[in-house]
Amino acid sequence: MASRPSQSNSPAYLQGPRILMLVCVAGLTLLGLVMVYSTSSIDAVAYGRNMFRDVGMQALYACVGIALGLVVWKALPYHLWASRFVWVIWGVSVALLILTSAVGVKVNGAQRWLNIGIGRIQPSEFAKIGLLLTAIYIYYMYDSGAFDPRATAAAFIVAVLVPLMFLFFTQSDLGTTAVLALAIVAVLWFGGVRASAVIGLLGVLFLFGLMAILRSGYRSDRMVFLDPFNDGENGLGTGYQMTRSYIAIVSGGLFGVGLGGSHEKYQYLFASDCDFIYSIIIEELGLVGGLVVVVLFLGLLVAGLRIAESAPDSLGAMIAGAATIMLVGQAFLNMGSAIGALPTTGKPLPFVSSGGSSVMASFILVGLILSVSRGTRATSVYEQRRDNLRVVKSNNSAAARARRRR
Repeated sequence: MASRPSQSNSPAYLQGPRILMLVCVAGLTLLGLVMVYSTSSIDAVAYGRNMFRDVGMQALYACVGIALGLVVWKALPYHLWASRFVWVIWGVSVALLILTSAVGVKVNGAQRWLNIGIGRIQPSEFAKIGLLLTAIYIYYMYDSGAFDPRATAAAFIVAVLVPLMFLFFTQSDLGTTAVLALAIVAVLWFGGVRASAVIGLLGVLFLFGLMAILRSGYRSDRMVFLDPFNDGENGLGTGYQMTRSYIAIVSGGLFGVGLGGSHEKYQYLFASDCDFIYSIIIEELGLVGGLVVVVLFLGLLVAGLRIAESAPDSLGAMIAGAATIMLVGQAFLNMGSAIGALPTTGKPLPFVSSGGSSVMASFILVGLILSVSRGTRATSVYEQRRDNLRVVKSNNSAAARARRRR
């Protein structure tokens, strides 16, 4: 299944999803800048920093991310990821993970960051993209007949599974592991693997996640999300963060307390600018604001899946589909944690949460999706019309020259 016919000649298969994705990403990014300022300015003033410093850095990271996304979209054809260049990306990803485990910076007990002089980066945000592209490359090689089943299994274990487990154990990062695992399942789905096999793999991953939570003391504490007020300390122990998140959400009501009017961001709800920024959005903008965020991510999901559906080959479908699932899956993991539907994982809300690595990686994923839409040229009626117009102009010019020669 190396190629597939174009789904339609309608411009909706190309222009529509592109525009929808760009609008959703722009909306989320602008909302993120507003909310990062709202949540971070309080801490900045409390600790004597410039109140615009954090939002300024977030804007800078967003600009760098946009530049990286544009390069991936406009300058790198998606078929590049079916070449051995992927191994270069894989090597960089693994090197970053090893470097983090060796000399990384610990924050809140987790060693997930690297100092780079001007600041810190979280390498796992970029490594998850590299490992995803590696998984796509391996399956595409198998699908095209270049790898036999034994070589495929060996390559997947060595190049994807081992680095993924290394990330999980050295950085204790269940959230990134879960997001990447979900994206790899999406690779198999868009690659044409049977639905029963995909469902079975999802079941295995669910059991692995459950065991990882229950067999670890600090992770098992996060199961308190099921009843945070019954944590043995009247909601002031392991359930404290969730109870404050609930208070923020309930305080917001339908239309919120007003932009900038949050009470919980005054150092009651920790990580209010990153892990729990969705709770502050609902507190300040209400249920309506929270639903707007959900709608924007659903719009991104629809756009990404339409681009994957109209991709000219299975490689494009796997890239666009898996990158979309990675972005939207992480978003709903973050929002689910904030509202108490899922245990806390510490994953940021893409485009919205404070954090340079997250926002840059998110724009790179968007660039990958749009690079597939750029390769789907046959679906654009507008391009056909432009080509026809050039032909007409060329014929008219040739006729005029012929008349002048007579």
